[in-house]
Amino acid sequence: MPRRILCAALCAAFALPLVAADTPDPGDPQGPIPLVRNLTRNVLLDQKTIWTSPFHMNRRTAPWWVGFGAATAVLLVTDHQSAGALPVSGASVRVGNDLSNIGSAYSVAAVAGGFYAIGVFTDNTKARETGFLAGEALLDSTIVVQALKFAAGRQRPNSPDAGEYFDRGASFPSGHSIAAWSLASVVAHEYGHHRYVPFLAYGLAAVVGGARFTSRAHYLSDVAAGSAMGWFIGRYVYEAHQPHSDSRSYSVTPILDPAHASYGVSVRVGL
Repeated sequence: MPRRILCAALCAAFALPLVAADTPDPGDPQGPIPLVRNLTRNVLLDQKTIWTSPFHMNRRTAPWWVGFGAATAVLLVTDHQSAGALPVSGASVRVGNDLSNIGSAYSVAAVAGGFYAIGVFTDNTKARETGFLAGEALLDSTIVVQALKFAAGRQRPNSPDAGEYFDRGASFPSGHSIAAWSLASVVAHEYGHHRYVPFLAYGLAAVVGGARFTSRAHYLSDVAAGSAMGWFIGRYVYEAHQPHSDSRSYSVTPILDPAHASYGVSVRVGL
């Protein structure tokens, strides 16, 4: 029990809302050298914010910390019961393994690269930005998940020592889930003005998480933790690095001309 509570606290410390950092916008990177330079700089700054996020809790984020920590603790305590209800082999395991490929490293990386390539060849700034931010979020997620996997060392449900912590396992948190939700979060935030995009993006990410559970590759707490981390990292990357050129600028200037009895307000909107 103490080990499970420790992992719940560990999850809550890094899977909750991240505070905004003074991270430069990526602009519109084009060409391999600016792309690599900006991506490296942003990921390093992101990691500083991610790993120090527990020290920036405030009244706005505290309910998320407490709520998610409690939910994770409940899932950790009930993991063996929920996993024990699943068949150890058969169609559900095979289908789960097949669907898991949607969230594999090469699949999500290909989607991010596809957005960027389309943006370059069609001169589409939004697609190019989406690919850049998706790649950044995926790199951030990979660093976080590998560090937490190493720290927790939890064995997978399909291993002989199922559920054991600090035993060189790689179950907590789910890498497929964090990658899928990082990508989905960036895409959904970038194209949220299209109603179907968030549903499709988050729907596919949820399928990946469910598949990792039904295939007995992860416990429910592994999937929940990875999914939450991925969503928050994707949202953070989008909000911290979104180019200001996408926002509208407004200026209000008073008009005062007593000589001609002219009074009013001039409003200028930059699109």
